[in-house]
Amino acid sequence: MNNHMKVLFIFLDGIGLGVNDPEINPFAKVEMPNLQGLLSSNKLLLDTIITNSTDRIKFDTSRATLLALDAGLGVDGLPQSATGQAALLTGKNVSAEIGYHYGPKPNQDVAAYLRNGNLFSSLANLGYKSTLLNAYPPGYFSAIQSGRRLYSAIPLAVVSAGIPLKTLDDLQNGQALSADFTAQGWRDRLDLPDTPVLTPRQAGERMAALVNDYDLAFFEYWLSDYAGHSQDMQTALTLLQTFDLVLGGILENWNDQEGIILITSDHGNMEDLSTRRHTANPVPVLLIGDQKLRSDFATELIDITGVAAAVMRIIRRADL
Repeated sequence: MNNHMKVLFIFLDGIGLGVNDPEINPFAKVEMPNLQGLLSSNKLLLDTIITNSTDRIKFDTSRATLLALDAGLGVDGLPQSATGQAALLTGKNVSAEIGYHYGPKPNQDVAAYLRNGNLFSSLANLGYKSTLLNAYPPGYFSAIQSGRRLYSAIPLAVVSAGIPLKTLDDLQNGQALSADFTAQGWRDRLDLPDTPVLTPRQAGERMAALVNDYDLAFFEYWLSDYAGHSQDMQTALTLLQTFDLVLGGILENWNDQEGIILITSDHGNMEDLSTRRHTANPVPVLLIGDQKLRSDFATELIDITGVAAAVMRIIRRADL
């Protein structure tokens, strides 16, 4: 299986497409030059699609495609993390099948879907190589083993596919990234003072380099969801500025002909700091890469349950 496409899947937890109101939406307030450069100077707002697109679902530029996807999936109530992430990773409308949205961590019903086949295991069964780029600190593994902590949906899917989670050693050896991109938090909050710290741009460069070892490289950024729940505008702005620098490092080292960068989410939250709750806003799917690849990815993509199949389609594209 040579010369097939690769996918860098960046999952931003709790990011919806919100209104153009800088009082409540950090995406309306902050300047993100790398992201806005992809979107013809537009911001990551619902207005970008509504104002610039004839079909009000998709907005295309020379290097990027922005779509707005339904995260509610026809189920009453606000979408939640466990069922939303399970829908992204399994391609199934888990909320509809179990009859409710659930989160943040998977319960028995949601976990069964993740263990019974997901994007990572499907790729492994076909001989493709995937990974979760996040490193986890020693305390995380001991808490999981003791039962004091449960896996969230994404690491549960990864370990269910027989793929090991990355460790402190991987982070120190340059084979992983920390949840905050730079690993400063590992020094400040986890009392691991020897952890190498990256600049955001270096983190992006590392992410782009690590994709070359895999068909699918996945990164989970959950700090955005925390900022939304805390209704902390300054933290949200800082996180978005950091992410934009990371994105710049990725873009400078990405060959658009070799694959797709996919940025998406499970539900809205941080785009509306007027509430601590999740939102009913559509979630963005931002695709970066060759126009034909982006078009292939977006085919029949209506809601978040279509993402897993679209990733598989791109990766298998050259082998079919």
